Amino acid sequence: MAAAAWLRRAVCRSGCVLLFLSQFYILSGGESTETPPYVMKCPSNGLCSRLPADCAECKTNFSCVYGKPVTFECTVKPSVTCVDEDFKSQKNFLINMTCRFCWQLPEIDYECANSTSCMTVSCSRQRYLTNCTVRDHIHCLGNRTFLKMLYCNWTGGYKWSTALALSITLGGFGADRFYLGQWREGLGKLFSFGGLGIWTLIDVLLIGVGYVGPSDGSLYI
Repeated sequence: MAAAAWLRRAVCRSGCVLLFLSQFYILSGGESTETPPYVMKCPSNGLCSRLPADCAECKTNFSCVYGKPVTFECTVKPSVTCVDEDFKSQKNFLINMTCRFCWQLPEIDYECANSTSCMTVSCSRQRYLTNCTVRDHIHCLGNRTFLKMLYCNWTGGYKWSTALALSITLGGFGADRFYLGQWREGLGKLFSFGGLGIWTLIDVLLIGVGYVGPSDGSLYI
């Protein structure tokens, strides 16, 4: 009886130890069933050639000729499924793209964070440094997140048509400069009668082409 009781206790202890070890193994990632975050971007059973860049790993070659078409071999990441044009499942596929780095892409191919520092600039052509990220469906070389200098693009409510109209009609009295918040230039034009007309003509041209803008650095609406 004592031997049987001891055997039952030993079996129970062994089972508890095995259960603990199995739970620890799962929690430590040994059999993790958590879905990778990139899978949310990857359409199930879609064309491999149209997968977002985060869904595959490609053997890129940086020695390609800039601006020329190039083909790279790619492999889908774990938990990603895709098909070829014959709707056959595949893991390896080819992707066609243009040879260029991500920071060389046109502006429509990436998104950048807006800046709040543009509200204090003193020049309408002020630029700011920001982080940009390539859109999911665009393929390029190098880092998909990069720094870029962009022009401030916020507006303070100034209208280009109003500034131009004031410059043509009342520019000799500095009304255009006053409207744009440039008080010193406005007073200069007022007391010099528009620079004897020369300054007035120059401002009509500068405002007309958009070279002279609001003093707060914003863009016309």
